[in-house]
Amino acid sequence: MKDPCSVAVLISGNGTNLQALIDASEDANYRITAVISNNPDAYGLRRARDADIPTWTISHRDFNQRIEFDRALMARLDRIQPDLVVLAGFMRILSAEFVNHFSGRLLNIHPSLLPRYPGTDTHQRVLEAGDSEHGAAVHFVTEELDGGPVIAHSTVPVSPEDDASSLQEKVHREEYRLYPRVVTLFAEGRLKMTDGRAWLDGNALPAEGLHLERL
Repeated sequence: MKDPCSVAVLISGNGTNLQALIDASEDANYRITAVISNNPDAYGLRRARDADIPTWTISHRDFNQRIEFDRALMARLDRIQPDLVVLAGFMRILSAEFVNHFSGRLLNIHPSLLPRYPGTDTHQRVLEAGDSEHGAAVHFVTEELDGGPVIAHSTVPVSPEDDASSLQEKVHREEYRLYPRVVTLFAEGRLKMTDGRAWLDGNALPAEGLHLERL
């Protein structure tokens, strides 16, 4: 039997997506073998320890330059040797050197229907644009911020009563369903990034990725 896919998760805060990944891993073909945070006070570290997952803290404040932090993080990950690196609320913009080092095995989840609304404040931007739907997307990470090929997305309706906070809650619920599913696909060897595109079962995915319900 093939060993489960080993996953390292990078976090900065509460770790709710990490918790969803931990919970789903009990019945999946991946195992979280490391959780690393740039924030020593991240609550997600406690979630990992409660699940008996090894943790490390590498504070970006201990480095004078961004690239020095990225290289320290790369060195730690290279010692762990995960099959996949997952960003789950990791609040650092990673350098091209880091991204290229883990090219094709680095995932991120973003609170919008990429390629719409890269960057921050997505919930408020959706409201201001008058969109009828919102959601989350998982993508391979490339040098372009939130610009890597999208793998999958999940949508939520925007109602007249919604504000940024209620939209965030809706999107979070979808993230907790979406991220474990995409990690599972990678672990099964069905998901790859080739020539700047995401591929599932040998088929190139559309720019917006597949809807969760089609995975």
